[in-house]
Amino acid sequence: MSKQLYTIEYPVRSSPGILFEFLSTPAGLQEWFAEKVDERDGVFSFTWNGSTDKAEMLEMESDRFIRFHWLHTPPAEYFEFRIEKSEVSNQTILVVKDFAEKKDIADQTQLWDFQVNDLCHRIGS
Repeated sequence: MSKQLYTIEYPVRSSPGILFEFLSTPAGLQEWFAEKVDERDGVFSFTWNGSTDKAEMLEMESDRFIRFHWLHTPPAEYFEFRIEKSEVSNQTILVVKDFAEKKDIADQTQLWDFQVNDLCHRIGS
């Protein structure tokens, strides 16, 4: 079974600059995404419950998006945080892109919902 790309959008009450710090720096990611985050030469180490997983930062455009690739997954798979502005409401939108088996997308979406809810709480959104 191959994984497929899925996208989730979250409205966030934050400036793109502040939000981007929480998405792209070890200190920011450690606030909401993992218990401990370190970075060396573009490779981020994320630790949860004593277990560490590594992801390479593939692309980044300041205040716009950052894309990571888990080192244990196929090269075409990634997860991405993108910051967009709604043209209608001028609201900041966090777009999360990730890969999962079709049967796991609902569970993975719930996990992202929980994580992004924590992020919004941390930034006061």
